[in-house]
Amino acid sequence: MGSSNMVKQVGTAKRSVIIKASVETVWKKLSKITKLDWLEEQKSSKFLSQKKYGVGAIRLISFEDGSDVEEHIVEWSTKKGFSYIAITGLPLLAYLANISMKKMSGGRIKVTWQSYFVSDKRKKEFLEFSKFLNQFYTKSLHNLKLDIQKD
Repeated sequence: MGSSNMVKQVGTAKRSVIIKASVETVWKKLSKITKLDWLEEQKSSKFLSQKKYGVGAIRLISFEDGSDVEEHIVEWSTKKGFSYIAITGLPLLAYLANISMKKMSGGRIKVTWQSYFVSDKRKKEFLEFSKFLNQFYTKSLHNLKLDIQKD
């Protein structure tokens, strides 16, 4: 670990999408945590744990740029959402994210993806990463919407 007096940058990212589908349909897609064909730049995903869902499930996502991100599910609410932490593969000290679903009128579901992250990188690099993350959420959620609404 680096010295603890380094300046730390703290950020958040949050993006939402509205999908015309049932809670069951959207949850079925979101809860298959290694079936991530909707995830932008994702090459492959696999389980590192015996558990396949719920708290304690661990996945490894490999991206096109060569990075491998290990994520642990730390909170799980069936048909509502889940939270996870990334422990490797990101240029961060800490990353906690949550994907949640909210039923809206007219048979629509609002899916929100948000995160809180901490970095010891320089401000410029940190801002670049924050921008990248928001764009990544936007593109991925758009893919998710197209994926679900084509069925």
